[in-house]
Amino acid sequence: MSLRVRLLLITAALLLAGLGLVGTVVSDRLEHYQVDRLDTQLRSLTSIISRLPPDGPRPADAATSSGLLDPALDLIGAPYVVYLDPDGSVVEGVLSSRLDRATLPTAAALHAITPGRDGVFLDAADDSQRWRAVAARTGGWDGTVVAAAPMAEADATVAQLRTTSLISGGVLLVLLTGLGWLALGRGLRPLRRIEQTAAAIAAGDLTRRVPGLAAPNTEIGHLASSLNTMLGQLERAFAERAASESRMRTFVSDVSHELRTPLFVIKGSTDLHRMGALAGPADVDEAMRRIEREATRLTALTEDLLLLAQLDDAPEGQLDRAPMDLRTLATDARHDLHALDPARPIELTGPGGVGPPGPAPVDADEARLRQVVANLVGNAVAHTPAGTGVRIGVGSVGGNAVLELADQGPGMPAEQAERVFDRFYRADRSRSRAGGANAGLGLAIARSLARAHGGDVELTTSVGAGACFRLRLPAIKS
Repeated sequence: MSLRVRLLLITAALLLAGLGLVGTVVSDRLEHYQVDRLDTQLRSLTSIISRLPPDGPRPADAATSSGLLDPALDLIGAPYVVYLDPDGSVVEGVLSSRLDRATLPTAAALHAITPGRDGVFLDAADDSQRWRAVAARTGGWDGTVVAAAPMAEADATVAQLRTTSLISGGVLLVLLTGLGWLALGRGLRPLRRIEQTAAAIAAGDLTRRVPGLAAPNTEIGHLASSLNTMLGQLERAFAERAASESRMRTFVSDVSHELRTPLFVIKGSTDLHRMGALAGPADVDEAMRRIEREATRLTALTEDLLLLAQLDDAPEGQLDRAPMDLRTLATDARHDLHALDPARPIELTGPGGVGPPGPAPVDADEARLRQVVANLVGNAVAHTPAGTGVRIGVGSVGGNAVLELADQGPGMPAEQAERVFDRFYRADRSRSRAGGANAGLGLAIARSLARAHGGDVELTTSVGAGACFRLRLPAIKS
């Protein structure tokens, strides 16, 4: 069954139980009230009659009984008054003319009543109805007076109340069940909207969200908010997975391309040698040099890929930290740049080109940081014209140790700057790889190593304004 049907059945069952309980309690209390009222009237009557007359009961003629006693008996609610002698025989009785003597209680049942006690129920001689009777000792002679009243009217009143309660309760149950069906349908409408949203998402529409179906402080509002948060996370996760798969496909394609080129050179050189195309020793030496150069490229590429994989898996495990100062690396970078291109003007300053170099203490792996700086130096030499000026800035800024390498080269547009740290990315893919040109992993390795230290490598550049690579690491607090 649906939630709507289950809730309606539970509500109807509780309503039915409540109506039944209320009807039972009300009818029971009415019956007790009727019995208490009769007992009070009967006790009052027997209390009065028990004192009169002092010489015993006197028979009354039929005319007097029907003309005077019937209204009196009806008024006091006791259609039957009887005197019993000590052995239980009926001495005299006063009876409403509207009652059949066959419907009266038996003399034995009347004699069994204990005088002075609460009223008791008696059955009619023909079992047609119930009677309520009270007995009292007479004062003028040794006998018992009993006043009895039929329960037919009281029972009919209680039965009518129960019938009325049953009918009205049934009508009320049907009416409230119908209203409850409509109310539950309206109340559960937000859940159907949520179900439709979930079905749309399951069909592939990850942009769908649960609309604002209720106030935020309600249960439906909380559910909608939580679902939207979850759906946002799912959409981001799927987008990240798609992006990751795309990067992986690009990565595999680039790796295959980078490995294929040196392998083709090596295989081509060996094929030439096998076919006898290398006639003289000079040709063989040249082929061996080509094989050695490409093997060196393969070795370097393999080591770079292995390092990137290790940094992705457990970056901290690749570091051997020790206290050091980035000024040492800045000085060595200056010497490396001068050795690679003596014509380049090189300036050593503080961060941002302001002031002299400042202290930049860090807790880091010096060998790995030298690899980062070497990649930045090689990048500056490879992508700027010979003789282009370079500034090296080092110092501390805002709790971070900073080493900058800024060139005055052509710079690069924003779309290239966003991808410059991607693996195998080269701004100029037509650039020759001869002479050991890298495969586009240098800056990716530099950033991965910096992030393994808890820092980063940042780039500030624009077309015609050069490029500034900034290594930022957490400084040691003194």
